[in-house]
Amino acid sequence: MLTAKEIRESFKEFFRERGHQIVPSAPMVIKDDPTLMFTNAGMNQFKDIILGNVPAKYKRVADSQKCLRVSGKHNDLEEVGLDTYHHTMFEMLGNWSFGDYFKKEAINWAWEYLVDVLKIDPDRLYATVFEGYAPEGLERDNEAASYWETHLPKEHIINGNRHDNFWEMGDTGPCGPCSEIHIDLRSDAERAEVDGLTLVNQSHPQVIEIWNLVFMQYNRKADGSLEPLPARVIDTGMGFERLCMALQGKTSNYDTDVFQPIIKEIGRLCGKTYGDDPKVDVAMRVIADHIRTIAFSITDGQLPSNAKAGYVIRRILRRAVRYGYTFLGQKQAFLYKLLDVLIETMGDAYPELKEQKVLIGKVIKEEEDAFLRTLETGIKLLDKVMAETKAAGKNEISGIDAFTLYDTYGFPLDLTELILKEKGLGVDIAGFDAQMQQQKDRARNAAAVETGDWVVLREGESEFVGYDELECDCHILRYRKVKQKSREYYQIVLDRTPFYAEMGGQVGDTGKLISANETVEILQTKRENNLSIHIAEQMPEEVTAQFHAVIDKEARQATACNHSATHLLHEALREVLGTHVEQKGSYVSPQSLRFDFSHFKKVTDEELRQVEMLANRKVREAIPLDERRNVPIAEAKAMGAMALFGEKYGEEVRVIRFGSSVELCGGTHVANTGNIGMIKILSESSIAAGVRRIEAITGARVEETMNSLQDSLKEIATLFNNAPNLMQAIHKAIDENAELRKQAEEYVKEKMVSMKDRMIKTAENVDGLKLIRFVGPMPADMVKGIAFLLRNEVTEGLAFVAATKDNDKPLLTVMFSNDVVADGKNASAIVREAAKLIQGGGGGQPYFAQAGGKNAEHLSDALEKMVSLVVG
Repeated sequence: MLTAKEIRESFKEFFRERGHQIVPSAPMVIKDDPTLMFTNAGMNQFKDIILGNVPAKYKRVADSQKCLRVSGKHNDLEEVGLDTYHHTMFEMLGNWSFGDYFKKEAINWAWEYLVDVLKIDPDRLYATVFEGYAPEGLERDNEAASYWETHLPKEHIINGNRHDNFWEMGDTGPCGPCSEIHIDLRSDAERAEVDGLTLVNQSHPQVIEIWNLVFMQYNRKADGSLEPLPARVIDTGMGFERLCMALQGKTSNYDTDVFQPIIKEIGRLCGKTYGDDPKVDVAMRVIADHIRTIAFSITDGQLPSNAKAGYVIRRILRRAVRYGYTFLGQKQAFLYKLLDVLIETMGDAYPELKEQKVLIGKVIKEEEDAFLRTLETGIKLLDKVMAETKAAGKNEISGIDAFTLYDTYGFPLDLTELILKEKGLGVDIAGFDAQMQQQKDRARNAAAVETGDWVVLREGESEFVGYDELECDCHILRYRKVKQKSREYYQIVLDRTPFYAEMGGQVGDTGKLISANETVEILQTKRENNLSIHIAEQMPEEVTAQFHAVIDKEARQATACNHSATHLLHEALREVLGTHVEQKGSYVSPQSLRFDFSHFKKVTDEELRQVEMLANRKVREAIPLDERRNVPIAEAKAMGAMALFGEKYGEEVRVIRFGSSVELCGGTHVANTGNIGMIKILSESSIAAGVRRIEAITGARVEETMNSLQDSLKEIATLFNNAPNLMQAIHKAIDENAELRKQAEEYVKEKMVSMKDRMIKTAENVDGLKLIRFVGPMPADMVKGIAFLLRNEVTEGLAFVAATKDNDKPLLTVMFSNDVVADGKNASAIVREAAKLIQGGGGGQPYFAQAGGKNAEHLSDALEKMVSLVVG
């Protein structure tokens, strides 16, 4: 029996021998395609070639591609674990031809590999071919059928409809018929009873598709018509896990050696055995599947977060944690412990797993710990809600309760539904949606804006000239009045503008609109519907006049310094911390910069210093800006430009290069890194699991900060008589202070003992009590200390009452020995009553209590009140 590793390698070797270049798997997380978050098919990495954007380096290619399908039309998440063949992450074995071979070779090699190399029984195989589609003038794919007829009997060749057997990349672009290979894995007895032909494409778990051969031979145009492609493409994809199931004689993907080592490790960690309990089995399958997805996503640079692809990964991770918590009794983080066995099974094929093991483990554990804390609290609340719901005779919880779990505890609605389903309950979806809508309405009302109609003065488009000009002549194209809460302002659109509109984390420019007779302040510039909107508190009186737009040059330069600094810091962070570091957000203003990046632990002071030094080295090198506009994205990538995750890039981009730092960026930058002056990192902190933030300043702000620090040092030095070695003087003063404090404490202790002794000598005997009273100034700590010294020495019949002042603050104190308390005296009650005379309050224990107040003039009265309550 072939192992998974052997099967994967045999596929690659088969096509290598037939002239295919074996290429590595592309990352599972897509960072340069706005149409996809994750690689969901083997062809994704060849999209530019298929579209004709870039030439094919190799005419024949084969690989094993890691894929993820959890969103959009390819959403298998809720099925994963419940059945035996759905997965979030899976591998797709594929071979491609870019304008080289076509249907005949693709079909013949597929048959040769399955039957001659892998020795699959040909009687168990079926092939589908496109049956044609009359409205588009497409006939049956008789060419593909004729090639299959050399291998299969006609009854094993099935006509497939447009949905199943005509593949399209999108609404437009390359497309063509496809031919699927299905395999019947049922027992001979089952096959004899029911013909496999009737079960193809009927979702039977043992009659499954294993390989799809796509013949791209058309290009769909915008009007829906088809034209032949000048270079036809073969694109095939075979489910690796399903192939392993077929070859290893299993009825479940999870029974193969792809998953069994992981499942066995889960069982060992949890003390469970796969196969003993259906619910436990589901949990093990969920976790075995999800740990692969999570690990590979983190490896490819996508950390769990609350947005976009990061949220998908966080959701998958939390689903695995929840199954472990509920069905496997895992109340502590444990998913991260599965990494070793995952690397053992897949590390040879995907060495990046080994390279990123530490990062993966730390991120997973941190996410597990965080969610387990939330889960514990949320599940307790949900248990309470479920009990109340059942007690009330209802079969679903309210939408309000479900929304509270979502809004306060981070429970997605589907997780709540899953837990409820296990208890035979449901949720009021309409009520949940109503709560969600109310939240949106509250947010909308908080940001409610009343906008007037646009007043159009001129027709035309707005042109941004701010990369090259800091001021220019212009006219107002249109304007409108806006009211937000109590503030009124105007939005202005110019025909030409040097003002940078807020975008990509960089704040918008400020400045002035100047005409022959007046000046209008521009307070901010924002982008709306691809327009630069200039915000002003007033409109010029002559709106049709010619204006001269002038930005605040000093603020623009300071902003440019900070923006360019983020590029240098990004490169330095990757050099010091590792290439897993990726930008996750930024904020750039004239005053400072903020840079968020992926990293799994606190950056040490030493690492921050290294980052700062590397960035400042680039500043001192005075590297000139190499700016290139309207660069084709493929060319920009070839230059080494980083495409940041979450950004949408068009076909043409702007590339900013400072030496080895190359990024796609639309912001404003310095002409030379030397203009930055200096970069100073002020702080580093965590803003989310796996996401860190540094805040920094540049240029004049660094100078101001350094001057302020220098002034502070001078002031400190003056306090130490300008000692030549300030640090030594400070340490000496600290040591001397500590010694003096120690001596003072000894003196206070001695004084407390002395005062205690004097107080005992002055004690009054009143009805069997040793009454000690004191009034006058005394530090609060001393009063308390003396009270306890007295209690330790006078163990019976002690009643100590004191009315003292500490820095003019009145304080009342009462202390009793245990026997006095046993006789019914309560220090707390007495001190609270007496405190009324000093406009205060307090309390404590029955044997010791204190109270403070505002009026020290009546201390003596308060003392007498305490005495009367003690002896009364």
